[in-house]
Amino acid sequence: MLYIFLTVMAKLPLAWLYMLANCLAVLLYIFPSSFKKITRTNLKLVYPKLCNDEQKRLLRHSLTHQCYTYVESVKIWGMPKAYSLSLIQAVEGEQLLKQALADDKGVIVVLTHFGCWELLNVWVNEYTEPMIMYKPNKNKAVDRFIFKARQNFKASLVATDKTGVGAIFKHLKQGGLTMILPDHLPKPSGGINAQFFGQEILCTTLVSKLAQKTQSHVLGLSCIRQKDGFKIVCHKMHTDIASTDLHRSVTVLNQNMEQMITSLGFPIACDAKFTPSNSAMKLLFKSNCITFLLCDCIDLILPVP
Repeated sequence: MLYIFLTVMAKLPLAWLYMLANCLAVLLYIFPSSFKKITRTNLKLVYPKLCNDEQKRLLRHSLTHQCYTYVESVKIWGMPKAYSLSLIQAVEGEQLLKQALADDKGVIVVLTHFGCWELLNVWVNEYTEPMIMYKPNKNKAVDRFIFKARQNFKASLVATDKTGVGAIFKHLKQGGLTMILPDHLPKPSGGINAQFFGQEILCTTLVSKLAQKTQSHVLGLSCIRQKDGFKIVCHKMHTDIASTDLHRSVTVLNQNMEQMITSLGFPIACDAKFTPSNSAMKLLFKSNCITFLLCDCIDLILPVP
């Protein structure tokens, strides 16, 4: 039943889905929810100097744009590839991707949970067939819907375990491309502590280790919501991401991800000296990552659709 609902929902006009997202965001803001609690905690961590009214304003808009991302994802998963590509109004730095692919050394694309990252899967498939990690959704109907969509994009899906990492390593050595979202909380065995938006947090080492072992190109990609569609931006990443010094590599990667966001107009206050407790750290990354919960306040960059 849920699968049918998602399929029908994807056929609705995007403008209608935005209206639905606005209504859902109002409910999330008014009533207690984990989304509200986590987002509010993140805003306080990174913007401790903001007054209460500003905190509330950012909270409302962050929740709204989280909901926009959800309905956009459903729309992209449920519509033909041609429709999704028609949503892209501009591309900046496209030559960076073309040059990296032409070099045949492998390409690691770094994404953040910012804007409409699902649209990037569709766009990259215009140039190559990427290999991406896929963790099945706990809900079988939702998983079926997402899995079918990603298969239609002709991406090679691998498990989020050692087998999947091995497959990606081989794919990169053969000159292939993979897409990774590093702004999430890894297992302790797969991460190290480093600074991210002024906070000392546990960060994944996957991108760093792959870059160091394969010497592949590392690029950043963003997909930004605009008034009449989306803009894709390719970002040049620092070569030190491939450093044999793991802490240096992860730190530089985090700095590059921060730059990906701040270069698009989002003001980040990183001057606060704050070390969050373990409970705060769990809130910081529970369910979603800091970039998604904090930096998807798109009203600071672009007007609400």
